[in-house]
Amino acid sequence: MTEYFKIGKLVAVHGLKGELVLKHELGKKTSLKGLAAIFIEEKKNAFLPWFIESAKIKSEDEIYIKLEGVNVRESALKLTQKQVWLPEPDFKKFAARSAPASLLGYTIINNKESLGEILELIEQPHQLLCRLEIKGKEVLIPLHEETLRKVNHKNKEVVVNLPDGLLEIYLQ
Repeated sequence: MTEYFKIGKLVAVHGLKGELVLKHELGKKTSLKGLAAIFIEEKKNAFLPWFIESAKIKSEDEIYIKLEGVNVRESALKLTQKQVWLPEPDFKKFAARSAPASLLGYTIINNKESLGEILELIEQPHQLLCRLEIKGKEVLIPLHEETLRKVNHKNKEVVVNLPDGLLEIYLQ
């Protein structure tokens, strides 16, 4: 099964011909040159491809994107606020290594104990929250200067030192 990584969301319509603004978390300026399609999750784990007609850089973290078959503003409006995903090979090609999104799929290690795989990253002003599941329960692990020890890209691990009692809050 192909693994998909969330790269951002369609935040607005641009113009009258169905162009959209994609706000991404790839960590670098990009026009997604060479990318054939983006994916939108219509239902849980059901990703539909939307083929890219054209794309151009708007800013550091935004792209104007024109999708095939979306030719009027009204059609584009239906896609705004939708999350955009890429299959793993495309994600690796376009994401900066330093981008928070590149940590998806990494394992969180606390006190030499593997806690689980990062399923989602939630960016906040002063920290990054990593969502994982431990024993069937959702757990949010904060990453900031006090908790983050190191990131091992080779082994796909994020080593943290969590405050006492943090995990118990979620697991009781």
